[in-house]
Amino acid sequence: MDSAAVDLFEASRGRLASLAYRLLGSAADAEDAVQDTFLRWQAADRERVETPEAWLTKVLTNLCLDRLRSARARHERAAGSMLPEPLLEGDPMLGPADTVEQRESVSLAVLTLLERLSPVERAVYVLREVFSYRHAEIAGILDITESMSQQHAHRARTRIAAERPRRARADPASARRVVEEFLAAAMSGRTERLVTLLTEDVTAVSDGAGLGTRVVRIETRQRVASFARAGFRPTAAKRRLAGGSLAMHIALVNGAPAVLAVVGDRVVGAVAFEVSDGRVAFLRGIAATGRLARLNEVWRRHPPEAPVIDAW
Repeated sequence: MDSAAVDLFEASRGRLASLAYRLLGSAADAEDAVQDTFLRWQAADRERVETPEAWLTKVLTNLCLDRLRSARARHERAAGSMLPEPLLEGDPMLGPADTVEQRESVSLAVLTLLERLSPVERAVYVLREVFSYRHAEIAGILDITESMSQQHAHRARTRIAAERPRRARADPASARRVVEEFLAAAMSGRTERLVTLLTEDVTAVSDGAGLGTRVVRIETRQRVASFARAGFRPTAAKRRLAGGSLAMHIALVNGAPAVLAVVGDRVVGAVAFEVSDGRVAFLRGIAATGRLARLNEVWRRHPPEAPVIDAW
């Protein structure tokens, strides 16, 4: 393959990766899909490709649909064993962030809701709402009619709007202050203070560090407060499991504040927060090693802020 063809693909790589991440909810799977698209581009009769960008988008999207329809993906969705893979602020895979729709599309909340759509609904929603493709273009990408594309988009928007609670989003500075208060209360074991920092309908989910087969879900303020106090309380056993003494950092993950537990230069756990009206409405804990690989790559490339807790 000549250098011009390689350069053309590389110019599209970032857009393809951010599209694949939104479709699959996994950075590792997105990277695989982009690489498979490159192999298809390498083998293609490129003289007959009129619009390379459209051709690459079609190939990538359909490769992602194949993954979403696979037996493994269906099993994971049915078993409730997946959480979206978190990405650190500054990761190019997060893609465009010029509009509210683009920023929301990579929030962990929306990525979770996208899991509940059919693969075609998910593809139509992402292509239309995030990347602003016309329905005629989407029809060509997915080999469906334009009216079917419109119907899928309507169903996807309706379902996401119905299932996502309407909450007032906090500005980044206010959200960070709430997370700092929450962490301080959890570390001190003050359950009563934790309860006051939680909304009435608060929910926490955790992947259990990837040790189980299902996502753990906790509801009610008292239970979430107890869960958080137990999770953030330092113990010798936790230090041994993590591989040493931890430092606690606060960073932006998928556009929201998160507490990152770090040993040396390695993030071993992330808890992402949704903050509304000065209180925590949702927590997502992710510690499975495979789902922190991409976040760690970006973490090592960018010097972090000073930790809020030096030694845990």
